[in-house]
Amino acid sequence: MIHRYEFLLALAVALFAMGLLGVMVRRNLLVVVMSLELMLNAVVLSFVAAAAHTQTLDGAAMTFFIYVAATCEIALAMALLVLLVRRRGTLDLAAGHELKG
Repeated sequence: MIHRYEFLLALAVALFAMGLLGVMVRRNLLVVVMSLELMLNAVVLSFVAAAAHTQTLDGAAMTFFIYVAATCEIALAMALLVLLVRRRGTLDLAAGHELKG
């Protein structure tokens, strides 16, 4: 019988693998950012699973700081996406190489 901790870790690994596959395969910048967020949520899930398994609040504290950093990161990523669409009219990753300075 699989325990809750093992199930949550297996789910976190599966989510991380799906996010990694999305980052490696897709060329649309919005999908890549969503895949990165999926990977980040997999890491958060593993922290929460470890905190539940050890019955400490360390995982919850790390989750809070990760989500604060992720909020800042997604705000910057969305600003860059809007800039890319306005300047190039596309979300293709190859179009971002011209954004310098």
